[in-house]
Amino acid sequence: MNIDPSTTKYLISARLEAEGIVEKPDVVGAVFGQTEGLLGDELDLRDLQKSGRIGRIEVDVVSKKGRSEGAVLIPSSLDQVETSILAAALETIDRVGPCKAVIKVEKVEDVRVTKRNKIIERAKQLLSTMVDASKSSGTDLLDEVKKSVQVSEIVSYGPERLPAGPNVADSDAIIVVEGRQDVLTLLRSGIKNAVAVEGTSVPKAIAELCKERAVTAFVDGDRGGDLILKELLQVGEIDFIARAPRGREVEEMTQKQIMKALRNKVPADQYIEMYGLSGQVYKPEDEHAPADREPVPRPPQAPRPEPRFEPREPREVREPREPRETPGPAPLTPATRTLTPKLEKYRDILLTLGGKGVARLLDEADVVSAEVPVRELVDTLKAHKNTRAVVFDGIITQRILDIAAEMKMHSIVGTKMGTITKQPAGLEVWTRSDFAS
Repeated sequence: MNIDPSTTKYLISARLEAEGIVEKPDVVGAVFGQTEGLLGDELDLRDLQKSGRIGRIEVDVVSKKGRSEGAVLIPSSLDQVETSILAAALETIDRVGPCKAVIKVEKVEDVRVTKRNKIIERAKQLLSTMVDASKSSGTDLLDEVKKSVQVSEIVSYGPERLPAGPNVADSDAIIVVEGRQDVLTLLRSGIKNAVAVEGTSVPKAIAELCKERAVTAFVDGDRGGDLILKELLQVGEIDFIARAPRGREVEEMTQKQIMKALRNKVPADQYIEMYGLSGQVYKPEDEHAPADREPVPRPPQAPRPEPRFEPREPREVREPREPRETPGPAPLTPATRTLTPKLEKYRDILLTLGGKGVARLLDEADVVSAEVPVRELVDTLKAHKNTRAVVFDGIITQRILDIAAEMKMHSIVGTKMGTITKQPAGLEVWTRSDFAS
């Protein structure tokens, strides 16, 4: 039912029930006829309707099984008192047409309050939209400008025109990623020395960079990342390896996640030992091998569980003896001697570090001078020239032994040995199994 808003301040809503079949004209006639003269000249319905103070009476009636029911709506621009009197007068109607009837007023609604509530709700929605728009507009503007600058910064590198950051040509260290989107993602994080391989086949330009620069491979945490990493390890010298979280891609990572992944990068030789990839990696001498001889990759070996052990009383232990006169790497065949206080101290430190992935550096007086994550051990050793011994919860690699020899260290203690092709003279090497029974 349509109510004329120009004549409405209040709306009288009434319920009609009649014992017979009645129609809309019958109801309207009953309202005018049975209230005529009842309320005096000032509240005569016909005069009020002519003057526009009462709107058009709306009736919606339905007849069923010999009875009629419906709603009666009367819009009013009278004041509250006059409207209430008029509403009460409706309930005096007892017949509609030839039928007995009852009209019950259900409510008198202040239409202005209803409109005001609608205005408030709509205003809230509009204001919320405005606030959200004003918040995002500045951010969107900054992001848009920043994004356009970052996209414009991407360059093509090498004859293969690989997507790269602007600093790749001049930087001493580069980051190798999988695709163009990864380069853009790193650019948005302020990293401008990334270059993409654009596929599982590593371009020649990347292989050349691996010879000249410090290279970090930053790959996805899925099978595609595994394949590209293996390819990179076979064609060039990779120094560090960083991975996206398992099941995620580099281009999906936030700036915080990218920075964390790069901080947690692992030295490549450590990664190779951990995952048994030593037979599948690039060696500089491979370039001088006969052309008809292809390297046969060794199948990956799962890391063996380390034995658990407890501190023991001093006992006889083994010490290195002269290597046998056989070709290949010198075997670390042990002899026996008494466990010295110094070795007891190293054993206890190794026990303390078990499972923590931490390294402790000791000076000439066997005092701990630094404690760092194993992944930072190589870089830390270069900065701590006074280190004479290292005890760490990790794999002893050839690279660590070479650095220890250069620094004239006397002892290296780790969880187990990696693939060692040359053991420096004068350097004692101990593993967890040397202390176990």
